Amino acid sequence: MIIGSLKDTQRIASFHPLFKTLFDFLANNDLSNIQLGKTELLKNKLYIICSTLEKGASREQLLEGHRKYIDVHILLEGKETIGWTPLCKALCKHKDYDEAKDYLLYTDTPSVFIDVNPGEFVIVYPEDLHAPGIGDGKIRKLVAKVLLDS
Repeated sequence: MIIGSLKDTQRIASFHPLFKTLFDFLANNDLSNIQLGKTELLKNKLYIICSTLEKGASREQLLEGHRKYIDVHILLEGKETIGWTPLCKALCKHKDYDEAKDYLLYTDTPSVFIDVNPGEFVIVYPEDLHAPGIGDGKIRKLVAKVLLDS
């Protein structure tokens, strides 16, 4: 997992071939006007989902994981908490891996909770189980899906 600010992405942009494309898009577009739903940047390799949550989830939210895509959670409005635990320590599988939807679920309690503010991002890799959307009130966010093997 990587946590950072959108104001400081230069070093992180080199961690994956598509991160620079993503961070350039975020820097050169008015994020407050991004439409809800899916925006394709590179077909099947890099896309963004914009969503709002009127009421966030509790700290007991299920942990999710992915195998094909890296998630980059970018908070636009509100305050979000994301729970995290390493996949290698998860014990309580709730749903087996769904290849078509690229996710699996665990009921373990996260070992760490991270508060995310607008302008900050959290990158989660396949070895990072995460429980996003925790909090109260309105949350508006982007989740970029970055194909792992690009």
